[in-house]
Parts: sequence; C-alpha cells; structure tokens
Amino acid sequence: MIKHIVMWRLKEFANGVNKEENARKLKSHLESLKSKIKEIKRIEVGINIKSSDAASDVVLYSEFDSMDDLEAYQRHPEHMKVVDFVNEIRLERRVVDYKV
Repeated sequence: MIKHIVMWRLKEFANGVNKEENARKLKSHLESLKSKIKEIKRIEVGINIKSSDAASDVVLYSEFDSMDDLEAYQRHPEHMKVVDFVNEIRLERRVVDYKV
C-alpha cells in the first residue's frame, strides 16, 4: 500500500475569495475525486483549525494499492483539474509518499 500525504499553505486571497473559502472549495474538490478515480482506496481532507507559523492550511491523506495506481491518479484528468485550481490558490506545497 502507498500512502500519499500533501499539505498546502494557501494565499490569503485568491480567485476573488479569502483563504478560508478556498480551503473549503479545495476540500470539496479533493473529496469528490473518490467517486471519479477508481485507484483511490481512501481519501481524507482536513482544514487546519489551529493557527501556527509552522501550520499548513489544508492536508490530504490518501491511500493507493501501488505506485502505478498513485501515478494513474496523478495523471487522471479529474485530478489535473484540481491541480489547476490548487496552483491558483497555493503559496506552498509539501508532499510525502511512502510504502507500508
């Protein structure tokens, strides 16, 4: 099993709305991928609730059966739509992929 974790820091204002609204939109977009991309075995998206200089604003936790499935997810057109949105609203992105 492959675990894929991504954390983002968002711009204070982007696409005409504030960071909190973009965080909610991102959560919704990411969670919708579960029904669109068969390779996703599990997905969880959280919005940070505690302010800290070290904190990210949004986190994605997802699971895949294999690296091939993770790569298929990353290339999937529906995922690419979310990537386009993220690129408009993010300041920073961190990612970890690991095998269990």
